[in-house]
Amino acid sequence: MAALGWLTPRRRPATARSVLAGEAAAEAARKSTLPADESAPTEDTAALPDDTAAPAVAEETAEPAFPVAGDDRAAAFFDLDNTVMQGAALFHFGRGLYKRKFFQRRELTRFAWQQAWFRLAGVEDPEHMQDARDSALSIVKGHRVSELMSIGEEIYDEYMADRIWPGTRALAQAHLDAGQKVWLVTAAPVETATIIARRLGLTGALGTVAESVDGVYTGRLVGEPLHGPAKAEAVRALAVAEGLDLERCAAYSDSHNDIPMLSLVGHPYAINPDAKLRKHARALDWRLRDYRTGRKAAKVGIPAAAGVGALAGGTAAAVALHRRRR
Repeated sequence: MAALGWLTPRRRPATARSVLAGEAAAEAARKSTLPADESAPTEDTAALPDDTAAPAVAEETAEPAFPVAGDDRAAAFFDLDNTVMQGAALFHFGRGLYKRKFFQRRELTRFAWQQAWFRLAGVEDPEHMQDARDSALSIVKGHRVSELMSIGEEIYDEYMADRIWPGTRALAQAHLDAGQKVWLVTAAPVETATIIARRLGLTGALGTVAESVDGVYTGRLVGEPLHGPAKAEAVRALAVAEGLDLERCAAYSDSHNDIPMLSLVGHPYAINPDAKLRKHARALDWRLRDYRTGRKAAKVGIPAAAGVGALAGGTAAAVALHRRRR
């Protein structure tokens, strides 16, 4: 019950499931935190393809002397999809599961179609997302957590390692160099998010928590996907547990869905922002950075995968669509 006291009248109230999801994510994140002396970069971002390394486009405000070295009550929180990494982690994870025959080609094809629809529409249908979550959880039900972790390591190497934005990675490194902790915050499964955080030398990750008993997935979530208000609840819960001052923390995201999280901290950044976030950031004089080429910056971001939040990731949207049409 004490967790409910973290909400103030000024903040948009979260649902009980959002609070539960946030608290579960914070607990899982602390359990998987790297020791301070192990939080060092392990990826060679200099070797990334040229089209990922577009120079940052800084807008409107000068860069402050930030982060502040030695401020142990400050930390940084980074959204994952299209902020740290090109595309959706859940989609790439789904590709890896398809390769390992967790589902059929027709389901992957239908998912690709639905991703295209979300890219154009830029909205999330709650009914479709519920179907997607249920389908995703049914795919992993009965599998061992250790199995999905092992597969996740392989999938990172196959599909994700060369999709890290060097500019955002440099921002994260600046916080690490200042002695601050750096966390990923994503609707992707906490296991997948933790793998990515470790590979990048970050402190840890807040992600969607799927229930497991004796190391086996039950097919249920703890709370709801870590999306929108649930992300803010996770950051707030972790800040309380870690003794952080959110006014001294920074948060980075590309999506207007993360405005609740960005609004929590004293140093919000819009990275590769979608149109709604860009407008909101300009109105509030938040700092903006764009690491995309002009061609990529013109595209609408993909919010769909962020709403799925279950271990089979984006592929679940195809499974749900297939089942609805049978």
